[in-house]
Amino acid sequence: MNHTTQIARLLPLLLAACASTPPAAPAPELPAALQPGRDEAYALTVAAAGVQIYECRAGQNGTTPQWAFVAPEARLFDAQGVPVGSHGAGPHWTATDGSRVVGSVKARADAPRGDTIPWLLLATTASGPQGRFSGVTSIQRVDTTGGQAPKAGCDASAIGRQARVPYTADYRLFRRS
Repeated sequence: MNHTTQIARLLPLLLAACASTPPAAPAPELPAALQPGRDEAYALTVAAAGVQIYECRAGQNGTTPQWAFVAPEARLFDAQGVPVGSHGAGPHWTATDGSRVVGSVKARADAPRGDTIPWLLLATTASGPQGRFSGVTSIQRVDTTGGQAPKAGCDASAIGRQARVPYTADYRLFRRS
């Protein structure tokens, strides 16, 4: 069997393998600190729509009360707008199939727009059954809108009050390559 025949027989297999590889998402302009590890590959992007929850808390050592971040609460959607999971305190991301990862902030950068929550790189660990989010090792939070703590309304009379500030973001998920 010559090389041309071998290539002709393997070509359908190679094309099928390429078709099953997730397409690379367009990369937003990111600071170097927000790049995932070199051993990680892009897996998918989920869009979040929800709220960032803040609570008015007493200032320490007699300082003025201030808004403190409590948790996110958002629904996650795929590129077609189909719900694929939720995002909440921890922070965690849970897929509709029950797979779940918990994150911790590795790096942050100011968003290009100054009136929105920062962009983040989070390290993650699995904490649920196998599924869509299994194997995710890092998550980038990018393309954020809204979500910043209120500028006013937190004084001694408001301690304990919560504010739910609408936000959107894209969460780019990465797995070990």
